[in-house]
Amino acid sequence: MSDFLMKPKVDFAFKEIMTDENARIGFLSAVLKLEPKEIQKTNLLNTNLRKLHQDEKQGILDVRILMNNNTEIDIEIQLAELKVWADRSLFYLSKMYTEQIQEGQAYHVFKKCVSISILNFTLFPKEPEFYSCFRIMEEKRHIVYTDKMEFHVLELPKLPKELKEDSSKLLLWAKFINAEKKEEFEMLAEKDSYLNQAYQKLQVISQDKEKRLEYEAREKAIRDHNQLLYEAKQSGIQEGVQKGSQKEALRIAKDLLTLHVPDETILKSTKITEKQLLDLKNNKL
Repeated sequence: MSDFLMKPKVDFAFKEIMTDENARIGFLSAVLKLEPKEIQKTNLLNTNLRKLHQDEKQGILDVRILMNNNTEIDIEIQLAELKVWADRSLFYLSKMYTEQIQEGQAYHVFKKCVSISILNFTLFPKEPEFYSCFRIMEEKRHIVYTDKMEFHVLELPKLPKELKEDSSKLLLWAKFINAEKKEEFEMLAEKDSYLNQAYQKLQVISQDKEKRLEYEAREKAIRDHNQLLYEAKQSGIQEGVQKGSQKEALRIAKDLLTLHVPDETILKSTKITEKQLLDLKNNKL
């Protein structure tokens, strides 16, 4: 057990690392292109596994941070390919934004909300860069419409194999999150004091028996979820519905709902009725 190290890209491990304030400051300064001293304080907000369905095993384990300037940040790691990720992240950031205001309050109460997505798949196949930042702005003149919503995306499969002398802090952090071997962690920890702090935290949680059990349970849930996606892709949704019963069609529809597949696609693929789809959404089936 002494040589065991959790993989930071498993969301449970990443969230545990982020409980260390120095690690949080180092990661956020790298992503948001700030000097660490500009981030005076961060608070890790309490979050639970968000489940889109009561039967969903994987859930969503996110890291939510409130910065000293009241900017609220939501960090998520997604290991399995999810083509609707952009729509999904927009949905949750919009929800986080609108939840700030109460009845009777003026619009000036809104604070900046930032989404950071760490993806273990390629979201933009035509773009070579591993990092992208999106803001709401005018198409031609690039005038910022509002700075209250911001999206940062890290695509781990696009990371270069080798580091350069002038590699950015963000690249170092992305390599750390993607690392699996002790030698990789140690090499990266030597390059940055905040990464060193993150590595120290990783070593501590990796040797904690209870946290290791939680980590392994989380890994299993992710593997089960990925297997479901793989089987659906291999057999084909249509084939599964044709050979299965009405119960199987409803099960597949429920799985597709957890992936935020559009209603029209679900109805067309599974042949269930609109009423059955509505009942699934309301947990009546």
